[in-house]
Amino acid sequence: MENPLLKPFDTPFDSVPFHRIKPEHFKPAILHLIEAAKKEIDAIVHQPAAADFANTIAALEHAGKQLNIASATFFNLDAAETNDEIQQLAQELSPLLAEYSNDIMLNEALFQRVKQVHDEADESALSAEEVRLLDKTYKGFVRNGALLSAEDKEQLRDIDKQLATLTTKFAQNVLQETNAYQLQLTDQGQLAGLPDSVVAAARAEAEKRQLDGWVFTLHFPSFVPFMKYAANRELRRELYMASTTRALKPNEYNNEGIIREIVKLRERRAKLLGFGTHADFVLQERMAASPAIVASFLDDLLRKAKPYATGEIAKLQALAEKDGIAPLMPYDHAYYAEKLREATFRLSDETLKPYFPLPQVLEAAFDAASRLYGLVFELRTDIPTYHPEVTVYEVLENGEHKALLYTDWHPREGKRAGAWMTAFRGQWKEDGRQVRPHISIVCNFSRPTGDTPSLLTFNEVTTLFHEFGHALHGMLADTVFESLSGTNVYWDFVELPSQFMENYCYEKEFLQSFAHHYQTGEPLPDEEIDKIVAAANFMEGYQTMRQLGFGLLDMAYHTGRLKGDLPIEQFEKETIKETLLYPDVPGTAQSPSFSHIFAGGYSAGYYSYKWAEVLDADAFAYFRETGIFNADTAAKFKALLASGGTVDPMELYIRFRGRKPEPDALLKRAGLL
Repeated sequence: MENPLLKPFDTPFDSVPFHRIKPEHFKPAILHLIEAAKKEIDAIVHQPAAADFANTIAALEHAGKQLNIASATFFNLDAAETNDEIQQLAQELSPLLAEYSNDIMLNEALFQRVKQVHDEADESALSAEEVRLLDKTYKGFVRNGALLSAEDKEQLRDIDKQLATLTTKFAQNVLQETNAYQLQLTDQGQLAGLPDSVVAAARAEAEKRQLDGWVFTLHFPSFVPFMKYAANRELRRELYMASTTRALKPNEYNNEGIIREIVKLRERRAKLLGFGTHADFVLQERMAASPAIVASFLDDLLRKAKPYATGEIAKLQALAEKDGIAPLMPYDHAYYAEKLREATFRLSDETLKPYFPLPQVLEAAFDAASRLYGLVFELRTDIPTYHPEVTVYEVLENGEHKALLYTDWHPREGKRAGAWMTAFRGQWKEDGRQVRPHISIVCNFSRPTGDTPSLLTFNEVTTLFHEFGHALHGMLADTVFESLSGTNVYWDFVELPSQFMENYCYEKEFLQSFAHHYQTGEPLPDEEIDKIVAAANFMEGYQTMRQLGFGLLDMAYHTGRLKGDLPIEQFEKETIKETLLYPDVPGTAQSPSFSHIFAGGYSAGYYSYKWAEVLDADAFAYFRETGIFNADTAAKFKALLASGGTVDPMELYIRFRGRKPEPDALLKRAGLL
């Protein structure tokens, strides 16, 4: 069988030839490429010349490039366009790739060469980036078991294979539970409060499923507006329960046992490597260098934000009491928050949506990138995609090719929930040649219906800008080595570029440039823009408490606090009780669907969203001082983005800002001071 993953990609910019790839190609290709990469490693190990930077560190950096692209392609499909066959393959391939990674990291002869370069290299003869890569490579080996005994190395291999399988299974269970649920309504009276656009989308969903009436799901574009607008409290409760019991029910998709195993294995792994906890292991390579620093950061925010949050909930309770509702429950929050927002600011998402059609918002993001960094985005119809809904743009700078950007906007059965940026290929330089990145943004925005384009809520507008900020980090990458390129930075620094871009959504002049009614072309009235700006901090206390709850829960799991057979629900609620603003709803928990920490890269790192908010608030304050599109300030920030992980993040930030970030910048912006 001819395998397109094993041949040169005869496509524009060597883009992935999705039109030729079938699921059955992945396993043989990845197995073959693992063997090919092992031969490259053997060549480094058996290199007759003494170990030096070029023949060991740089050679290791360039090994397995084709395998990286094939596996990135596979796992991106598993996230955005999966099916039963791909999910089964993920279960098979994840442990094999973990084993391959360990074959490198636990290769004693290879490590001895790396150690020799690390111990003996004349760093003055190396570039700053080469010194950074040398340090990262050596630490990578040590942090992945190179100094362990033979017996402990075998234990580590076994742990990593188990973790690869369990984290994959966790994500698959969440997707299965999300897809399995539907709320079918056949009585029009049950739709009270729901805007016409939400009803139309639910009708289209019912038709797609060949059902009568209207269907609502747990996918973001269906779930969120239902919780926000549905007047029927019992139905809101039903949808809330469905969401907060995903992978918690007593069925084959229950994730409680998987959570225990993942937590236990991560702790065992950390202890094997000489760390007290998984959080100690993770935070050694973060700006927040220890669990104590993270705890202090979260506790400080909690202390300052809680009075504001409780005040916000009191206002909602007063509003709900007019409807005879007391106490207010979690499934009432979005509904009464929207009512209060409309009453306070006369601002309604449904009123705003016609001014934010998806194509216009995307063009605005492109415009911001053009004004800040000189980038141009040109639609390409000759580049293969993995689904007809995916669109590809060529990114140009001064007429030169800079990157490819894939965009995938709408929910499908084979796509996991949420929004993310990823890459099919990173950026690096080799033999004087620039290899440019292929970046992808994946979201779950409402579909177009009939003649109506996809209309975004303002929250979705900020989501698009957030992911586009990550994409810019990838697209502007300009380093020699891929492992130091783009988003390959400390995890608590990676959210700076994304959260930075969200700030533009609240800038009046910028909003005026693109918020135009999709039918009439009329600009969004100035008074509405003023309301958006005024409402920027609405429910900020509540949102901060929610984020802090997730951060505290993550740290509790990864600092050894889950003991014995304490039920996951009980552990969760005891851990985050200081952040909870509503009465408990028995039988619910977020942990079994907390994919960020159990299936993504955020374990012992969820705090980084708030940590990076301090950086982005301080960074944007600088733009405000100099002008939000000031060329000199933008050039400095572009240099920060282009540098990736080649420089310590704090040093990189100081180069941009001229000083360290001010911790109170976030609290000032959020109105919590």
